[in-house]
Amino acid sequence: MDITLNNGITMPALGLGVFQSPPEETTSAVEAALAAGYRHIDTAAAYGNEREVGEGIRRSGLDRSDVFIETKVWVSDYGYDETLHAWEKAAGKLRVNYLDLLILHEPVPSRFEKTIGAYKALETLLADGRVRAIGVSNFMPNHLKQLIAETDVVPAVTQVELHPYFAQPDVQAADVEHHILTQAWSPIGGITFYPGWGVDRKNVMQDPAIAAIAEAHGKTPAQIMLRWHLQQGRSAIPKSTNPARIAENFAVFDFELSNGELEAIDRLDTGVRNGPDPDVFRDQWFDRAIPET
Repeated sequence: MDITLNNGITMPALGLGVFQSPPEETTSAVEAALAAGYRHIDTAAAYGNEREVGEGIRRSGLDRSDVFIETKVWVSDYGYDETLHAWEKAAGKLRVNYLDLLILHEPVPSRFEKTIGAYKALETLLADGRVRAIGVSNFMPNHLKQLIAETDVVPAVTQVELHPYFAQPDVQAADVEHHILTQAWSPIGGITFYPGWGVDRKNVMQDPAIAAIAEAHGKTPAQIMLRWHLQQGRSAIPKSTNPARIAENFAVFDFELSNGELEAIDRLDTGVRNGPDPDVFRDQWFDRAIPET
């Protein structure tokens, strides 16, 4: 299932995420995902596993053009020249000569002028053909509004925490207004432990309403949530290093949720995020340097 982005390129709606995947497990996870049918891999400079993602793609035997590669620029590489170099580091680790989607990892309101410089570098990379689409991650509507006012290319994708317990309707509405695709990280609420952030976690995988829908369809709760994303027009990037779970997460194209079931899942939104608030300053964390290729 592909989605057409606002610049006309197509992207597989469902991808493999590798956040918190140890480098030593990432290559085999990517290889397993591509064998299961995935054609979209999402990584990031800050994850420390771009090199292993590239190796997994090569081991798959697929042509480069058959795999949609998405990665992210980390905050310490923000600024125009710094972000141009960040592309070189990412492409070098992945061992590719272009990226399908390159996005900014955080809005960083405390130094938004650097964020704007970084995004203008993405625009240059897009114009040069070194990336096929550009976007942002963890941007709230106010960040997005300011970015669009100060740059020329509307992001193709906004990647945010989004699952039944935290659906971010304001973010989704802003994305629709600007014809931006909303992409969900933690799409099944699986990132229930985010280092240094919060203490109270509710696991959506154990929600009785989702369990009832899963039982009705003979599917798992994870499959129900992923189908919820896809039917509502979002991209989702579930993370796993377990080959069986990776394959299970991809087996979501042979059933359909009813409007009533979609609405029941929508009603589960608590408005409580599991991950960091993008408006809270975390400068010590942001300043972590990304190694060279």
